[in-house]
Amino acid sequence: MLRFILSRLAQSFAVIFVVITATFFLVRLAPGDPFSSERRIPEFIKQRILEHYGLDRPAIEQYWNFIRNAAPKRFRPDRIFEEDPLMSAFGINLGPSFTQARTVNQIIADTFPVSLELGFWALVIALSLGLTAGLTAAIFKNSALDYVPMSAAMVGICLPTFVMGPILALIFGVWLGWFNVSGWFLPQDRVLPAVTLGLVYAAVIARITRGGMLEILSQDFIRTAQAKGVPYTRIVFKHTLRGGLLPVVTFMGPALAGIISGSFVVETIFQIPGLGRQFVQSAFNRDYFLVLGTVSVYAVLITLANLTVDIVQVILNPRLRFED
Repeated sequence: MLRFILSRLAQSFAVIFVVITATFFLVRLAPGDPFSSERRIPEFIKQRILEHYGLDRPAIEQYWNFIRNAAPKRFRPDRIFEEDPLMSAFGINLGPSFTQARTVNQIIADTFPVSLELGFWALVIALSLGLTAGLTAAIFKNSALDYVPMSAAMVGICLPTFVMGPILALIFGVWLGWFNVSGWFLPQDRVLPAVTLGLVYAAVIARITRGGMLEILSQDFIRTAQAKGVPYTRIVFKHTLRGGLLPVVTFMGPALAGIISGSFVVETIFQIPGLGRQFVQSAFNRDYFLVLGTVSVYAVLITLANLTVDIVQVILNPRLRFED
């Protein structure tokens, strides 16, 4: 098991390194710079600004400075950017923001909890609705309790978040007036964004749960248990549930990645002050360090989510560790 975890950790570090490297050079290839605007500034002032932030140096040198500066403090005897008060908490320094009077560390510390809360409630909704609908459909196969939730799941799969979000905002925010269509101030402001983000994955989880449960229920040992008179509820929850939910655990890696990255759209639609919205704005503003900082955070979160799912899969099915 330890060898399996170490192997996955090495792969995760490699993925994070490749993502950060590719992002750094791609953002440099984008037209414009952080100081491009409709109002032109004198060229000599712009040049002094570029020199101050090291943006006039070769791309390779800029990349090395960023990696050296972002490394934990113990591995970085010198620094390029001034440290901020959050250095002690993060152990890294992602540099300044060109468009805000804050460092990237401060922006991430302020906005990441919002995105984390949104993702948590979306995941709760996805698992609650998806598992309930999938289990119900599998237990009552070929009945109304199967057709209705699976039809609703199919509709949910076909509607992306950028379509479902405005529809929910229009119905429950504008027409009915039950919720605010933007902001993150009151507890009820969490409802529409979390539902928008969670419904799509609830639909997929429902169909995967139904398929996994039906596959296990058709096995010979289940028929043997039924022939021996074992109560059906005991068969479902003791003998079937663990194997039936294994496909759901497999899907949780892509689901968590989708929920994390899906917050870009949802936070923009509902004007939520989260990390996803900061990423979108930083991309438009060519805020290099903020783009790299947010991408780094998302890369770490997604790889950690996939690593956790791989470990849980091996715990549920130990044979997988030998198939690597």
